[in-house]
Amino acid sequence: MSIKVKYFGSLKQWVGRSEDEINFTVSISVKEAWMQVNGQKPMPVNTLSSVNFDYVEPDYKLNDGDELAFFPPVTGG
Repeated sequence: MSIKVKYFGSLKQWVGRSEDEINFTVSISVKEAWMQVNGQKPMPVNTLSSVNFDYVEPDYKLNDGDELAFFPPVTGG
């Protein structure tokens, strides 16, 4: 199974790339996917994540072919 991971905004600069691809044999969560591709870099607090264009929580389980995206926190004013 595989998924595509995309980074947006300041996260793209922080991790040093715009996307990754992950191959896995058992279902993994959004948080586990982050750890797999970013090693020791912790996910920044309040990072938003979406799977197939729907916002999800870090414990959401990923499926084959999903597109996972990470967005930095957004502020307004």
